[in-house]
This record gives sequence, structure tokens and C-alpha cells, in this order.
Amino acid sequence: MDMQATRELAVSQQQAWDSLNDPEVLKACIPGCDSVLATGENQYAIGMALRIGPVSAKFKGQITLTDIVPPHSYRILFEGQGGPAGFGKGHAQVQLTPTPTGCTLAYTVQASVGGKVAQLGQRLIDGAARSLAEDFFRRFDDEMKRRYSAFEAAPGSVPAASPTVAAPAVFVPSLLLAGVGAAFMLAVLWLAH
Repeated sequence: MDMQATRELAVSQQQAWDSLNDPEVLKACIPGCDSVLATGENQYAIGMALRIGPVSAKFKGQITLTDIVPPHSYRILFEGQGGPAGFGKGHAQVQLTPTPTGCTLAYTVQASVGGKVAQLGQRLIDGAARSLAEDFFRRFDDEMKRRYSAFEAAPGSVPAASPTVAAPAVFVPSLLLAGVGAAFMLAVLWLAH
């Protein structure tokens, strides 16, 4: 399955990068996510419970980040297992572009699935993926408003990064899913495919 979209974010490119690389933010924003753990340099394990139509399962996945260009872009490779519910694998390209009012997040996902999830039908899977993406972005937007409530760009200026909120050093060159990703937002989308 292929999916691509863009989303306007009302935070600076650096703020979005830092937040999308913070495992606590991702855990809070990804529907059903119960863990996001660093397992190596630019490698992460994710655990989540997900229901798609009549199929529900706990999924465990691995995510590897490559082609990292902070705070602009990276590529996410992902694979995961949901027991009898199925498996998935794929990759995503994520890009953040500054705008006068914040930044634009653009992503392209290519994924494939097998098992019971694959038997649900493309229409149901597509609908679940869109719903998960919207839920992630709603939660992410709410979290950005909470973290950066004082964020206001002067007309025609590019907002500066917040000096008081930064991701841990190990995550600076990291996740954007899935990954919806952002990284993990995209992982969520992958698990739904």
C-alpha cells in the first residue's frame, strides 16, 4: 500500500523535529502505543495495541532511521509482528519544511502486510490508516499547543526553536511516524496496512 500526505504544523521546524524525536511525545500521540524504546543508534522498538475491524492484537515492531538530515528529513524502515493478526514491513520518507507560520510535514509511506490484517480488504485498511493518522495529528497538535502555547510568529518570520524544550540527545537525529511517523505515526500507519 502507498500513502502520502502533508500536514501544516503551527510550530517551528526545529520544534516539530524535537517533538517528533521525543519518545514520550510519540507514545502519548500514537493511538494504542505502550512503548517506544531506543535499541541502538537510530533504531527503536515500538509496542502497541491496535484494532482494525474485527482484528485486534498487540504489535511489536522495529524501526530504523536512515538518510537523516536534521531538522529536515529522514527515511524510516519498519517491520513488525502482531502474532496471528499478521505482520507488516515497509518504509517511509518524512520531510519538514519551514513556513512563515510554522512548518509543513510531508510523508510518503510504502508498506505491505500479511496475515489476518491483509485479509480485511484494502478499503477497511485504508480507512483505518486514515483514521489513525488523523487521531495521531489531533493528539500531536494538542501536545504542541500545550508545549509551545506561547508560540506566535511575527508576520513573515520563521519561528525560532524553543530553548527550554529539547529532545534527549539520543533522539535528536531520530523519529518522525511512523510514522506517522511521524516516525512512529508512520509505524502506526504501517501497522494498520
